[in-house]
Amino acid sequence: MATVVRSFALSGVNAYSVTVETVTLYGQPSVNIVGMGDTAVKEAAHRLEASLTYGSFEFPKLKVVINLAPSGIKKSGSHFDLAMAVSLLLEAGQVLVDRDKLYDSAFIGELSLNAELRSVSGVLPMVMAARESGIKRIFIPFENNREASLVKGLDIYAFKSLIEVVEFLQGKQEYYCPTFEEAEKTSDSYEGLDFADVRGQDVLIEYIVAAVAGGHNILMIGSPGCGKSMIAKRISTIMPELSEEEALEITRIYSVTGHLRERGSLIEKRPFRSPHHNASMNSLVGGGSPVVPGEISLAHNGILFLDEIAEFDKKSLDALRQPMEDKVVTVSRVKSIGVFPANFMLVAAMNPCPCGYYGQSRCRCTDYEVLKYRQKLSGPILDRIEVHKYVQPVNFLNLSMQEKGRSSAELRERVQKARRIQQERFNGIPNVNSNAQMSEAMIKEFCKLDEESNKLLRVAFEKFHYSARTYNKFLKTARTFADLEESEVIRKKDISAALMSRDLDKDRSGMLVV
Repeated sequence: MATVVRSFALSGVNAYSVTVETVTLYGQPSVNIVGMGDTAVKEAAHRLEASLTYGSFEFPKLKVVINLAPSGIKKSGSHFDLAMAVSLLLEAGQVLVDRDKLYDSAFIGELSLNAELRSVSGVLPMVMAARESGIKRIFIPFENNREASLVKGLDIYAFKSLIEVVEFLQGKQEYYCPTFEEAEKTSDSYEGLDFADVRGQDVLIEYIVAAVAGGHNILMIGSPGCGKSMIAKRISTIMPELSEEEALEITRIYSVTGHLRERGSLIEKRPFRSPHHNASMNSLVGGGSPVVPGEISLAHNGILFLDEIAEFDKKSLDALRQPMEDKVVTVSRVKSIGVFPANFMLVAAMNPCPCGYYGQSRCRCTDYEVLKYRQKLSGPILDRIEVHKYVQPVNFLNLSMQEKGRSSAELRERVQKARRIQQERFNGIPNVNSNAQMSEAMIKEFCKLDEESNKLLRVAFEKFHYSARTYNKFLKTARTFADLEESEVIRKKDISAALMSRDLDKDRSGMLVV
């Protein structure tokens, strides 16, 4: 009868149970690992033999067959090593433990050739899946203990070597729960950034506050050096606080990608991702083998900043269409499918024309050249960006004479107040935390307009021929402007503010192309 030990495998940002079945048979000595494992799983045979020998165990001189069930699902990673080693020692009779006592236990960890346990990625979702499947005890590498301890409701045992695990299972060694000093505060990447440093951009900042308050996407257009990147980096300082559920979602993604190994604690700040414009499509949306999350998932519940967005590959940008609308991305490959959350706020910056000085005397670009440059952003992408605003250059001679702008703390308080109103509005509705996430039915319920507002929208649509999606975006943005002033109804001035958020549309209508 085969020896059975439990472990877990990753599928996207979630985990599922894997049964490690081991049997020894008479025949040519060999180790055969079956169950659709990748190269890292196949190479475990060599790590097993070396670590068991180093740990003063006798490696069976028999044919060893290890099956990872369910066998029809592709598995990857080196975290099955510990489970395979324990099951092999049990099968060989070198560890005397009542197997029934291991029914509610699971093992996760990579073995070194010296029988030490190395940390692995994705421990957090695996421990969460273990708790949901009824596991009472889980054995992990010592270095993953802080991360695994974020999950309550099961006993976590962290060890540094295979020998320690075996001695504990046999009752030869007591387990002492490791105590950690208070985690060192990681340097705040936003330290020193404050909107008080931004001067002469009051109108733009008002639209940025609205975009953050409602979770809307924003595109800033301006000449080189006018402050687009400077402003974008400060948007993180006014983002609303993370809820516990949102923080756990982000931490799970970072655990799967290996970004949590050194940190090992709950992520408490909204992520700010800023990939370079030479980033590939797979690096943005996710991909690879096995499928891993991309930048849009690493920016989940935070900001994805695309500086010089017109320089990004057009196909890569168009790949953002579906995630921007559905807040989730499905990456399909021949042998695997990954479903990753992608609820991010897009902040983009670009020049207005090829030379960057459109509207100034030094610009010599024709309307055709300007339109061709801007067409690098397809219509569907622009449709999904609610706010397009120009960043006006500020005369540096007057900068020292201008008063400091409103601080990030002041702006964040306005954002928090508007978000609280939205949370009360959407209370009980799953996966909806901001106005940008409203569905068609919610828009009809929460965005009712009076006759004057409807008339204003009708005039705008007759002039600019907006799409139905843009119409809904206007209503969501207007709803946010009303929330910022704590108004229960959408007023005419809220609709006006929403219509004035699309500077590119006004430019396009005034251009003459021959």
